[in-house]
Amino acid sequence: MHRIDNLLQKRDEALLGGGQKRIDSQHKKRKLTARERIHFLMDEGSFEEIGMLVTHRASDFGLEEEIYPGDGVVTGYGNVNGRLVYVYAQDFTVFGGSLSETHAEKICKIMDLSLKNGAPIIGLNDSGGARIQEGVVSLGGYADIFYRNTLASGVVPQISAIMGPCAGGAVYSPALTDFILMVENTSYMFVTGPNVVKTVTHEEVSAEELGGASTHSSKSGVTHFSCANEIECINNIKKLLSYMPQNCEDDPAILDYEFTDEIRTALDGIVPQNANQPYDIREVIENTIDEGSFFEVHKNFAENIVVGFARIGGRSIGIVANQPAFLAGVLDIHASTKGARFVRFCDSFNIPLLVFEDVPGFLPGTDQEWNGIINHGAKLLYAFCEATVPRITVITRKAYGGAYCVMNSKHIGADMNFAWPTAEIAVMGAKGAAEIIFKKEISSADDQYVKLVEKESQYSEMFANPYRAAERGFVDEVILPNETRIKLIKAFRMLENKSVKNPRKKHGNIPL
Repeated sequence: MHRIDNLLQKRDEALLGGGQKRIDSQHKKRKLTARERIHFLMDEGSFEEIGMLVTHRASDFGLEEEIYPGDGVVTGYGNVNGRLVYVYAQDFTVFGGSLSETHAEKICKIMDLSLKNGAPIIGLNDSGGARIQEGVVSLGGYADIFYRNTLASGVVPQISAIMGPCAGGAVYSPALTDFILMVENTSYMFVTGPNVVKTVTHEEVSAEELGGASTHSSKSGVTHFSCANEIECINNIKKLLSYMPQNCEDDPAILDYEFTDEIRTALDGIVPQNANQPYDIREVIENTIDEGSFFEVHKNFAENIVVGFARIGGRSIGIVANQPAFLAGVLDIHASTKGARFVRFCDSFNIPLLVFEDVPGFLPGTDQEWNGIINHGAKLLYAFCEATVPRITVITRKAYGGAYCVMNSKHIGADMNFAWPTAEIAVMGAKGAAEIIFKKEISSADDQYVKLVEKESQYSEMFANPYRAAERGFVDEVILPNETRIKLIKAFRMLENKSVKNPRKKHGNIPL
């Protein structure tokens, strides 16, 4: 009986983490504890903990007198939406969630199980960083985790939620995962903190300004989702998982769907008659997909391109769309890397791609050229070329120059390419083309403006339409906007058994 009581006592100690006082302190900061986060994430009663009684092995700096079962991280497995996932949640009530040798070993064990069994891994990060009392042993623990992040990349989905501090070397594990979520006002990420920044560069900056959720969701693009609170963050993790398969050998679930009201007449009036007038590409997306299924990723970053998950006819798809309502939908450095990252994730996990194209080209200027728009634009091109999942493009309006090629054109392996009657597929806009082609005629005309308008109209008639491309087979079909949804449903069904064998290689050398 004594032995049973001993076990129950140890379990109770583990459940208390760093003690009630520290739990209360966590709540005062408007933060949940590690166990509360797992409770809200997992299906009720499904969580099975691994390593509850693990303790650290260190004895320096008085650590031998501070022993906490679990050692600052709760690890285990269970179900989310009825499907197996592995999870670790750092416990800030124990040594500030700092990572020790055994803390890292627990995380690595869960990651190894995730890889062996082909199920997603979710990390709930809330840590003060490496446990400095353990020195290089804790640093080695981080490196062990980074190595496993890399091995798991493209094999199982990896999701990181930042629910408190995440600084120094700790930031690189989330950075290696597929999606990062942050909580506004209670979480932050940075390699060097405000004090170091002040010492080195003499800049005065707060932790929130330097590496808060708002900063990383809009300026750096480090985080994909900025959440108002921890419950919203956890719900977004659940929603994100619903679009994904369990692993790279699996396919996303197909939901039962009743095909009703397939003709979406709202699509007919979205693109303005004036080619220079903006419109919101989200209206096109929402009126094409299954109602209410669009889940946008990276919403506040590089707003000239829209990416996210959706369903069409019950099937999970990834959407990449130029946004004419922001910078006219041009491709720039941030938009290119944002799109490329998303395309590669979808391709890794067998999620078909749908592209809505309205792109006038790449953003010109010294800032873009000097910061490598060539290399960054090539990332998006590489990602589409490399992708073997079903790929469909719908050209709603402009498809100009090199950007036409990059945005999943037929030439780089797209399976089906549709165009609306409003599509303009050309090397450049009519005005710029006319100024180059008819330069002599315009300059020698009595009224140069009238001649320019005349030649611009002539060029538009010849090239600012989808029919030259359709004649060549570069566009498979010119369709009415209201037909888009049913055409896409049928095309994705047709492509569901697509199989591509690329040349054998170790891996490609993407222009990073």
